Amino acid sequence: MNVLVALTALLLLGGIVYLGVEIAGLEFLFGVIIPYAAVLTFLIGLVIRVISWARTPVPFRITTTCGQQRSLSWISPNRIDNPSTTLGVLGRMALEIFLFRSLFRNTRNELREGENRLVIGPSKWLWLMGLAFHWSFLIILLRHLRLFVEPVPQITLLIQSLDGFFQVGVPVVYSTSLLFVTAATLLFVRRIVLPQVRYLSLPTDYFPLFLLISIAGSGIILRHFIKIDIVRVKEVVLGLMTFRPEAGGLPVLFYFHLFLVSVLLAYFPFSKLVHMAGVVLSPTRNLANNNRRIRHVNPWDYPVKTHTYQEYEEEFRGKMIGAGIPVEEEDNG
Repeated sequence: MNVLVALTALLLLGGIVYLGVEIAGLEFLFGVIIPYAAVLTFLIGLVIRVISWARTPVPFRITTTCGQQRSLSWISPNRIDNPSTTLGVLGRMALEIFLFRSLFRNTRNELREGENRLVIGPSKWLWLMGLAFHWSFLIILLRHLRLFVEPVPQITLLIQSLDGFFQVGVPVVYSTSLLFVTAATLLFVRRIVLPQVRYLSLPTDYFPLFLLISIAGSGIILRHFIKIDIVRVKEVVLGLMTFRPEAGGLPVLFYFHLFLVSVLLAYFPFSKLVHMAGVVLSPTRNLANNNRRIRHVNPWDYPVKTHTYQEYEEEFRGKMIGAGIPVEEEDNG
């Protein structure tokens, strides 16, 4: 049911584009107004989310650790999994952002039938899919810079040439396009096949996958099957970038592709996809675990009148001695 809800939402979006562009002729709406509104929603929503996270009080160190903490000089600490310095935090964050190190440590728990025992083993395929998905997505975005700027940066041309290194087909089939679609499809299949993951999956988990697969699929069709006028596409995109928008002269599939990208941008700040920005603001990741060296005082503590043991004993010393309770100071009176 959750899959059908997400798929129905995507089909409705496709129907809106077809009716709006092919039937009603609203190229300017789908080619100019909606993209501008999506970018504005993306920027405002992302800023609001980041400010909200930044303003959330974090009075104590709640770092997630997986190794030996720094303590005595003769005990070797784990400077990456349990960092006690800012440099160690930066190292762990870099490994987390670029290589998904915590996902690399993922393990699989399996209760094998007939053996009546729990088997725990490594599970690296999810890490490989996640790494392939995110890195190919980044490279695809960098490749698309050739449509947004003129002249095209040399770094973009280099990435494009490396991505099409195998020179398969005309136009060249980019390896990251195939890798991205494959990884996204496998992530979707994982949610369907594994009963534990399927039980936890909601329409908000399936919809972004369908959205990303549809964006990539429509882009591949535009490049290899419809043979779209890339010069006209760049004119339209540069018009959007320079605030001199124009629309028209492109097939309905291009507006479908652009509309889905706009939906992705507008949906991004309000979905789980925003973890891209949240990972660097997570207190479980960006704090040094130095609780043994530095005393951390909660600045939001409500002022409470304290009553020390010395004050307690001073008040009840006579009664404590009478009850046979040992005291630190005898009552000289």
